[in-house]
Amino acid sequence: MLSRDLRRQMRRLQLRARRAVEDLLGGAYRSVFKGSGIAFEEVREYQPGDDIRGIDWNVTARMGHPFVKRFIEERELTLLLVLDVSASQRFGTRSQTKREVAAELAALLAFCAIANNDKVGLVAVSDRVEKYVPPRKGTRHALRLMRDILFHEPAYPGTNLRAGIDFFNRVLRRRAIVFLMSDFHDTGFEKAFRRAARRHDLIAVYHADALEESWPAVGLVDVRDAETGQTLLIDTSAAEFREAHRAAARARRAAVRQLANAAAADWIDVSTDGSHLDALLRFFRLRERRLGHS
Repeated sequence: MLSRDLRRQMRRLQLRARRAVEDLLGGAYRSVFKGSGIAFEEVREYQPGDDIRGIDWNVTARMGHPFVKRFIEERELTLLLVLDVSASQRFGTRSQTKREVAAELAALLAFCAIANNDKVGLVAVSDRVEKYVPPRKGTRHALRLMRDILFHEPAYPGTNLRAGIDFFNRVLRRRAIVFLMSDFHDTGFEKAFRRAARRHDLIAVYHADALEESWPAVGLVDVRDAETGQTLLIDTSAAEFREAHRAAARARRAAVRQLANAAAADWIDVSTDGSHLDALLRFFRLRERRLGHS
């Protein structure tokens, strides 16, 4: 039984996601994620403005006046949300944690899928796959996913993205749209990432917090690695430390972006500063523009 506070949090996220779908993303989602082809729907009488190339000459000859064939897009798309739920996702020094950012984006994408009658599923991964919800349709299913995304308590603190990628490559029999949401504090997943990008429409969503690239000079600080539990005393007043920290964070982001580009996967860079919905909308617009010119 969910507490009143948790139910209130779910309602708030649901309303925000639905509003964004209706106001911003509903049409964009459909235009950038196309179906697998077209299917015949009906033959109807020709109307002014119809493309004459669609005329069904056999029916036209039989009926004595023009008829056209009508086709519709075959969608039956599958959207899979792959969420990194490792301990580093609890970090956030701005308006939200990385985990909260991922939850909002995932809820929004789930409602976009449901609004377009697509299936949506979930994989939660730490240093192993912790939860799998097979793709299904329907608002009730989307609400179940939202609850799982918000309130799943990870059993393990580490990160093993390869385990999550290998898992969905096994269970997804057909091509799917896959949003891989992580801060990518991991190594050894690159080969699996490239394999997934060949099989699926893969979008890497990179979570970051401003403090990861820019430590303030506040003297000696005890820091603890959320995933390993190791502690370290650092001197943030040392310019060499701050520069090395900034360089390492930027190098990690650049490496993941280069991997995505080389694998022909898409990329979204989001922050805990509250601008993540704008980043998602910008991705849709850029992709729509790119597809329009392809």
